Amino acid sequence: MAEEIVERHDRESRPSPIDVHVGSRIRLRRTLLGMSQERLGDALGLTFQQVQKYERGMNRVGASRLFDISRVLDVPISYFFDDMPEGMSESPVSGPRGRTYGLSEQQETFNPGIDSQLTKRETLELVRTYYRIIDPAMRKRIFDLMKSLAPPDTPFEES
Repeated sequence: MAEEIVERHDRESRPSPIDVHVGSRIRLRRTLLGMSQERLGDALGLTFQQVQKYERGMNRVGASRLFDISRVLDVPISYFFDDMPEGMSESPVSGPRGRTYGLSEQQETFNPGIDSQLTKRETLELVRTYYRIIDPAMRKRIFDLMKSLAPPDTPFEES
């Protein structure tokens, strides 16, 4: 009985994988725009600490707040759910007394490091700098150069 209570408390105190994903998408877009947590917080009437908690998935973003964030970051709400790891959207919903609802037979574990390369500061600065190149032909040549320097079977290469 006591072990069950401790296990339930641990489960409830961990952020939801979906909240972590939504938070990482907020951080990605904010960083791509070159916006600080403080500036986003000011636009939303929040402290930068609250923005930080949203970005880490520690606090769940409510529907109206997500709507406001999407407007400030100039993206559709669906953006925050793009690129969710396989199986996450099919997870059953936990109900009272631990009962689960949903159609998924087997659960896949969530790997928060899945898109860690995409959210590194170096990657974000590279993308931001790339899009500041005004001449489309020059931007394309730089893109082609980067592709030619990478090993041919990298997972992010266009097919």
